[in-house]
Amino acid sequence: MTTKSFKDLIVWQKSRDLAVAVYKLTESFPKSELYGLTSQMRRAVISISSNIAESYHRFHRKEKQQFLAIAFGSGAELESQIEIAKVLFKNLDYSEVEKLLLEVMKILNNFLK
Repeated sequence: MTTKSFKDLIVWQKSRDLAVAVYKLTESFPKSELYGLTSQMRRAVISISSNIAESYHRFHRKEKQQFLAIAFGSGAELESQIEIAKVLFKNLDYSEVEKLLLEVMKILNNFLK
């Protein structure tokens, strides 16, 4: 099967699902976190899918790798932020976000090898 768009990539689809899950999760954060952890997590998760999309439209292998590496780094950033949120907001369910992030990170790691 030939991909015609970055939207055909499983990793992009999963990163989109991850973004939706992070947005839903952070809606439950206190309003005082709107410009703190909520904003940071949302920016990190959007960076993942955005950099995957950008890598798709790059022609040179090194450029593709660079944008995938940035997406992977944003995933690591999000993972750290989730761990902090779990300590601060213990009553929330992080399982969906963690599951999707793990899937995305595994795929990105395989692309980067």
